[in-house]
Amino acid sequence: MTKSTLFICQSCCLSEDHPEGQPADGAILLKQLQTHFANHPESNNIRIQPVGCLWDCGRGCVVAFTAPRKPTYLFSTIPPESAPALLQFAQQYTNSQTGNIPPEKFPEILQEVAIAKIPAITRETF
Repeated sequence: MTKSTLFICQSCCLSEDHPEGQPADGAILLKQLQTHFANHPESNNIRIQPVGCLWDCGRGCVVAFTAPRKPTYLFSTIPPESAPALLQFAQQYTNSQTGNIPPEKFPEILQEVAIAKIPAITRETF
């Protein structure tokens, strides 16, 4: 099984009037994910990778799931309390051979956010 990576934007804020000096919503989500992830059964197959920015500013918390030979999923406008749903999706994605997860199989909270699915790069692509 190939290891999946979950990228999390640490600088995302759901609101433009985010209080200065307070942690960004993305940083809060990252901390929650790390806490939930510590006891997650797939922790050996998923890598959480914080990033400074995923360039979807103004769209709330943004995360991306990627793995070799699988499509990449980019989720934005995610509430900071979505850690359990993201880990559920991470498990679905990691356990899928192709990485193709039908939207109706997404955890409910992820069915209501902005989503982009970027095709996998394969040898045939080159």
